[in-house]
Amino acid sequence: MPTERYIAKDAELKWQEIWKDRNVFATDTADPREKFYVLEMFPYPSGRIHMGHVRNYTMGDVLARYKRARGFAVLHPMGWDAFGLPAENAAMQNKVHPREWTYANIETMRRQLKSLGLAIDWSREVATCDPSYYRHQQKMFIDFLAKGLVERKSSKVNWDPVDMTVLANEQVIDGRGWRSGALVELLDREQWAFKITAYAEDLLTSLDRLERWPDKVRLMQRNWIGRSTGLTISWALQGAPQGHDSLDIYTTRPDTLFGASFMAVAADHPLARAVSAQRPDVAAFCDECRRTGTSQEAIDTAEKKGIDTGVRAVHPFDPTWTVPVYVANFVLMEYGTGAIFACPSGDQRDLDFARKYDLAFKPVILPPGEDAATFSVGEVAYDGDGTLFNSRFLDGMSTDEGFAEVTRRLEAAGVAKTKVNYRLRDWGISRQRYWGCPIPVIHCEACGVVPVPAKDLPVVLPDDVTFDRPGNPLDHHPTWKHVPCPSCGRPARRETDTMDTFVDSSWYFARFTDAQNEAEPMNRAIVDRWLPVDQYIGGVEHAILHLLYSRFFSRAMQATGHVGIDEPFAGLFTQGMVVHETYRDAAGEYVFPADVVISDHEGVRSAVHKVNGGAISIGSIEKMSKSKRNVVDPDDIIETFGADTARWFMLSDSPPERDVIWTEQGAEGAARFLQRIWRLSNEIAEMVPVL
Repeated sequence: MPTERYIAKDAELKWQEIWKDRNVFATDTADPREKFYVLEMFPYPSGRIHMGHVRNYTMGDVLARYKRARGFAVLHPMGWDAFGLPAENAAMQNKVHPREWTYANIETMRRQLKSLGLAIDWSREVATCDPSYYRHQQKMFIDFLAKGLVERKSSKVNWDPVDMTVLANEQVIDGRGWRSGALVELLDREQWAFKITAYAEDLLTSLDRLERWPDKVRLMQRNWIGRSTGLTISWALQGAPQGHDSLDIYTTRPDTLFGASFMAVAADHPLARAVSAQRPDVAAFCDECRRTGTSQEAIDTAEKKGIDTGVRAVHPFDPTWTVPVYVANFVLMEYGTGAIFACPSGDQRDLDFARKYDLAFKPVILPPGEDAATFSVGEVAYDGDGTLFNSRFLDGMSTDEGFAEVTRRLEAAGVAKTKVNYRLRDWGISRQRYWGCPIPVIHCEACGVVPVPAKDLPVVLPDDVTFDRPGNPLDHHPTWKHVPCPSCGRPARRETDTMDTFVDSSWYFARFTDAQNEAEPMNRAIVDRWLPVDQYIGGVEHAILHLLYSRFFSRAMQATGHVGIDEPFAGLFTQGMVVHETYRDAAGEYVFPADVVISDHEGVRSAVHKVNGGAISIGSIEKMSKSKRNVVDPDDIIETFGADTARWFMLSDSPPERDVIWTEQGAEGAARFLQRIWRLSNEIAEMVPVL
C-alpha cells in the first residue's frame, strides 16, 4: 500500500539509487538511434552550488529526460571548469594547495548535484585541472602552432595590477578586470595569442546560420567582431621629424573629410616616439598615457587629453589646408593605424577634444529638415546621415554618395585604399599564474621557441610551489622551469605563463563525446557523430567571452583535423537569473534570508532578525550573490522540501528565459502541488489492475 503522503527523502533516495544501479543515464557512444546532445555550461568549483545552478541544470535535465523518453540517444554529461585565480587566492589565504581546495569543492558540489537527481552521465565527468584533460589541450596548442593559428609577439596588453596577470580585451569590463575589478593598465609584453582574427569574417557571417540562438547574443557578437568598410588615407606631413613624411589613418567616414579639424596619434605611434625624442613635454605626456591607459571602452568615456606635436598634416584635397597633429590619450596603436583624423561636428569624442583645446571646426553633415544657413553644432555632435554641405564638390550629395566620390578621387590619386577592418583582436592567452594549463613550449637561446615533444606531454604543474610573494609562482620555482632543449640538449627554460582559463572551456563539449580516450582528445568519428551540441544552456553573460572563443576553437580544431564541424552549438538558450530580496540590519550589514523572519500585516510586510529580534529592512530584489547574502542554500531546500520541490518551483514559477524570484511561499506552494500529484498517482495506481 503506497504511503498517503509524499516523503521526499525516502522517494528521491530510492529512485536515485535505482538509476545509479541500473546505469540509466549512461550514454552508449555507439547507440545507432538519432542523437540528442544537451549540455549546460559547466560550473566553476567555488565551494557549493547555488540556486542558479539548480535552475540551469534542471532545465537541461528535463530536456534530456524528455528526449530520452522520445527514443533519442541522449548525451548529458557534467564536468568542472577547475583552473583559475580563486584557487590561488584560497591557497594564499588558507594555506592550502590549489589542487586540494579545488578537488574538495568538486567533491562537495558533485554530492549536491547528485542529490538533485539529475539525469547525468557521470562516467564522462572531467575536470579541466586534471592532467588527463589538459595534456590533450597542450597537444592541440602545439597543433594550432604548427598550423599558424598561434603566435608569440610583443604587444600592448591589459594588465590587472591586483591579480597580476594579463587580460584579454573581452575580460576588461568598463576599464576594470572582469574578476578583480581593478583598473587595468596597458603594458608592452611578450605573449602568446590565438589568431582568432583569421576567422573574423567567417565568425561574423556564420551567425546567420545560428537560427536557434537568441537574436541578442548574435547581435552582441556582431558588434564585438565589428566589421567596418572604410578608407586608409595617407596625409602628407609638414614639420615632422626626418623619415616621417606622411601619416596613414583609417576612417569609416571619408564623406566628412572637409570637416577635418585635427589629427591624433597614439602615444606609441612611431611619429609620437620620434617627436618625443626631440620634445621632453611630449615624451612626458606619452609616459602619462602609458601609465593610465586602459581598454578602448574606458578611454572612450575618460577625459580627453592631448598635446600638440607641432607637426601639421596636409589635407588630401587642398595643399594649402593643414591641421595640427596631436598625441591623444584616446587613440590606441591596436586600433586601425594608431592615428585618426577628427571631424568634431560628427563625432562626440572629437567634439569634446576640439572644445577643450579651442580648435576650429565646421559642420559638414546637414540633418534632415535642417536649414544650412542656420544649422550649427552645439554640445552634441551629429553622427547620423544627411546631406553634405560646407564640403566643396561634395555639397548636395548624400553621405553614401559622398563616401563613394571621396573614395573614387583619392584612390585615383594614389593616396587611399578601401579596406575592411574589424574591431576583433587576437586572443591573448598568456596568464602569469600557477593554477592554469602550462603552455607547452621551451625557450632555448640557440633554437628559439621549441614545442614540447608529444611524448613528453603533459607538462604537469609542480606541486611544491609557494604563494608567499606577488607574481607567478612558476617563475619563482627553483627547478621546474629549467629543462634541456628538446632540439639541441642545451640548458633551456620552460614557458612559465599558463593558458587563459577560457581555453579550458572552449573545447570541453568535444571532450565529453569521448572522455575516456587517453590517446587523443577525441576520436574523429565519435566527435563528428555527436557534435554539434543540439541544445546548449547558460547565462547571457557569456555571449562574448566563452561563446565566441568556443566558435573559434571549433574552427581551429577543424583546421587541424580534430573535428569536422565549425559551429559547436546548434541551439543556445540563455536562462534568466534566480533573484531574491535583500535584507540589512540596523548597522547596514546584509543578512542571510535564513536569518530573517517576515511578517505580513494587512499587506504591510516587516522583518526581524531570527536570532536577536532586531529590526531588518527589506531591500530590492536582486540577483543572488554571496556579497549581498541574498542566497538560499540548495541543501537547506532539499532537506526541507525535497529536490523535486526545488526543481518544480524553478520551472513553474517563471518562463525559463526570465528571472525567477525565489520565495519561501513559492517553495511551499510547489511542495503542496507535489503532494496533490502524489495523491492522484496513488489513486490511479489503486484503480489499475496488477498485471
